[in-house]
Amino acid sequence: MYLLTMLGNLLIILAVSSDSHLHTPMYFFLSILSMADIGFTSTTIPKMILDIRTHSGVISYTGCLIQLSFFYLFGCLDSTLLTVMAYDRFVAICYPLHYLAIMNPRLCSLLVLVSFLISLLDSQLHCFLMSQLSFCTNVEIPHFFCDPPQLLKLACNDTSTNNLLIYVIGAIVGGVSLSGIVFSYYKVVSSILRVPSSGGKYKAFVTCGSHLSVVCLFYGTGLGVYLSSTVSHSPKKGEVASVVYTIVTPMLNPFIYSLRNRDIKRALQRLLNRTT
Repeated sequence: MYLLTMLGNLLIILAVSSDSHLHTPMYFFLSILSMADIGFTSTTIPKMILDIRTHSGVISYTGCLIQLSFFYLFGCLDSTLLTVMAYDRFVAICYPLHYLAIMNPRLCSLLVLVSFLISLLDSQLHCFLMSQLSFCTNVEIPHFFCDPPQLLKLACNDTSTNNLLIYVIGAIVGGVSLSGIVFSYYKVVSSILRVPSSGGKYKAFVTCGSHLSVVCLFYGTGLGVYLSSTVSHSPKKGEVASVVYTIVTPMLNPFIYSLRNRDIKRALQRLLNRTT
């Protein structure tokens, strides 16, 4: 699954970068999302595979904080990029004649930069909050990576403030991103319903289908992890939800975007023909 994730996302990046027909804002954001997915999966899965192979699930305190920091960096970047891509679809459908003027290269680069800075701030806030906790000499984390809710349960000092702040930060970042997506699609649906022909409506919905599928998969599994850590006391349930969140979603993203996308299919075909 990890190799499929890497291969699928690398093919998307190569297809977009090598084909001039795909040098558009939508595919530019898609290639950045693929990079974020590679980083997100590579933060936890290689370490887990190594632990399985060596039968030694050991990580240092510093290593744990680094892993946690990158996990939140790429996870938040995924979330903010999905919001940016929803805005891109909103402009493409609601303002088609002004699309290229609005979504110019400068704005696209700025949106990616802002997404990265927000994600960096989020990851450093989580890392700082975790670094304030005190632990015993040797602790066993009932998870395959340094999951903050599990670390909070293992801390020796009072964690009520840290716990509250972590969930507030998560709710703000996730809530703002999800609100942006919902607002964009509210405008998109309103615009599509005013299209007189059924063929035009279908074409407009198809352009949003892949993005909506990825949004539902990302936020659905993310919400599952979020709720399981607060409601359930079983570490196994949270662990299973985290596997789906950290590897299944990034693995499926390239397939979702490429299977029903003729442009990506053609670009991949040209790429494969060039290599053979």
